[in-house]
Amino acid sequence: MLKDFYDIDTEPIVDLAAFYGKPKEITEKCLVIFSKEIHDYLLEKYTCENIGTITACNGNTPIYLIEYKGEKIAFYLTGIGAAIASATCYEIHWQTGATKFIMFGSCGSLDADATTGKFIVPTKSYRGEGTSFYYAPANDYIDIKTADRLAEIFQELNVPHVKGSVWTTDSMLRETKGLVAKRKSEGCIAVEMELSGVQALCDFYGLTLYDFLEAGDVLSDSGYEIEGLKDANHSLGKLFIALEIALRI
Repeated sequence: MLKDFYDIDTEPIVDLAAFYGKPKEITEKCLVIFSKEIHDYLLEKYTCENIGTITACNGNTPIYLIEYKGEKIAFYLTGIGAAIASATCYEIHWQTGATKFIMFGSCGSLDADATTGKFIVPTKSYRGEGTSFYYAPANDYIDIKTADRLAEIFQELNVPHVKGSVWTTDSMLRETKGLVAKRKSEGCIAVEMELSGVQALCDFYGLTLYDFLEAGDVLSDSGYEIEGLKDANHSLGKLFIALEIALRI
């Protein structure tokens, strides 16, 4: 069934031009932000220009532009989950011209020994969501093409990090002990909810995605540890790393 989702033989029916008009070319780089606290920090501390809006019946998402060390960088607060995060990414591209996206958020650790005190640079992601199968042929994993370059940037910045496979899921409530064990046996060190879908969309449309994660909660056979989740969600360190990445890509 999943093999039926990827149709490149017929044209899509929905056209973003019907919603937003012609594509715009404002800036090349964009931050994909999951934390409202980080988003609001940017609005408070920087001069931000509203350059567009993602419209929806349940509320709109403004798109902003800042200048950081001479570089113009767009940013927006994305929704959680592969379906909404991927679609919004392409709508942002349409409205801004951005082709390089830096996405950073929190994740659950599957290997605390490997991830504690380090940012995670995903190398591939298990496709445990549905979105990616519309943008790429059916397969278990999708490669994260920029992982090597991103790891180089982390080395340049002297920021502790670890490279490894991750698991993208559509439902954190169904991260069962059996599924956690399977993903760990395949080498996955973390679980999150967007990467494989956003990567597949970016590959399909010729966009470039740079993704890194900060582990908060821990999933293990002995139980579930949530103590580090708030800091991982909202720590400003990720923001300044993302801004420095934007200068280097």
